[in-house]
Amino acid sequence: MKTICVVAPFVLALSIFCQGQASPSPVPASDPAAAPLTVDEAVAEALRSNPEIRVFVRRLSLAQLKTATARSLDDPMLMVRDWETPLRQPWDLNRTQMMVSMQQTFLSKEKRNMRATIAGDAVAVAAGDLESQRQQLSAEVRKACSDLMRNADEMKLHDRQAALLKEALAAALAQYTTGRTPQIDVLRAQMALTRQNEHLIELEEERDNARAQLNALLGRSPDPPIEISGSYSTIAALPSTEELERLAIEHRPELDALRNSIARSQDQGLATRLAMKPDFTVALGYMLMPAGSSSRNAYMAELTMNLPRLNRDRHEGESKQADGATAIAQAELEARASAVFLEVRQAQIEIQSAERRVKVYRDTLLPQAEGAFKASTAAYQNNRTEFGTLIDSQNLLLDIQTAYYKAAAASDAGIAQLERAIGSPLPTEPRTERTSK
Repeated sequence: MKTICVVAPFVLALSIFCQGQASPSPVPASDPAAAPLTVDEAVAEALRSNPEIRVFVRRLSLAQLKTATARSLDDPMLMVRDWETPLRQPWDLNRTQMMVSMQQTFLSKEKRNMRATIAGDAVAVAAGDLESQRQQLSAEVRKACSDLMRNADEMKLHDRQAALLKEALAAALAQYTTGRTPQIDVLRAQMALTRQNEHLIELEEERDNARAQLNALLGRSPDPPIEISGSYSTIAALPSTEELERLAIEHRPELDALRNSIARSQDQGLATRLAMKPDFTVALGYMLMPAGSSSRNAYMAELTMNLPRLNRDRHEGESKQADGATAIAQAELEARASAVFLEVRQAQIEIQSAERRVKVYRDTLLPQAEGAFKASTAAYQNNRTEFGTLIDSQNLLLDIQTAYYKAAAASDAGIAQLERAIGSPLPTEPRTERTSK
């Protein structure tokens, strides 16, 4: 959205130029109802209070709880058996043979260790998912903070411009009554002031949306005002693409989670092969024999084992399914790695482009626009240019200042996205704070 400004006579135009030369502060205008936060404070609060983070934390806690029971044996079994009770006299227990027994199935230590390994793989996957969500949330918070800082800078330009427009309109009306200013100058000032009000509505809508989004990321109600203090950050130099890709392979939590998924599938395949080994069940019981028996009290001991080799087709099918799941996880890892490399490259391009735009605005366009406005002011003083030309030169200067803010914010957001793409902070020199121009 272009910023529109009108300039009254020469004295007012010169004051506008002087204010255009001053660098507006990067700190947003204070909102009495807002609680100022730095970007780091906003990220910390989001990681602590965001509801989606709490969901992933609970998933990790559940996976960790499962590891405590992974090596446990199956539940013991209680059996009560009744033999030889007459159908015509079911109450005659003296002629009944009763047995009460307890039995327990014992898995091999190897199988129980494999269960624990699979549970540990699940914990690693859940931990990777949590870290991935944290990094994604951090990038979103930093992007929202950059949007709020940029919006605050544009609001400052608007406020300064609106004040000058009111002065310009008042001066134009005063000089119009004396015949020293044509009516068209008054109409231009009035129209520019109306357009300013329209632009303010757009800026306020953008600010309110950014505040609502940031509040939601922080786990707050979307309504309260929020203020971000600080300024845009820049980076001296980016690592090479190969270095960034290496960092992504090593640190990106989604890739680590997929590698853990592969390990879990492989362990599940080993578990299905271990199922070919038999399990043993031990039972011990007490028997009450019928009346008249030589011994009414007896005991029973029993040892049983399953025969998985007689059901080979089922177990081999399960092994093939586990191998298929491993192949799918491997393919997902390769596909995700390719997508991560694309994210890295896109973020790298965004930062480089934004930094180039910042350099062009700061070193070339802003000095040129300031020089053009100064020349227009001098020409208007000597009645060698029209009032509209002076307006256009001031509008151009303000448009370039707005574009500078957008480029600086885009670079800041790009750094956050690149760190999200590689899964770790950029291994470069400490960042410097870029002030508004």
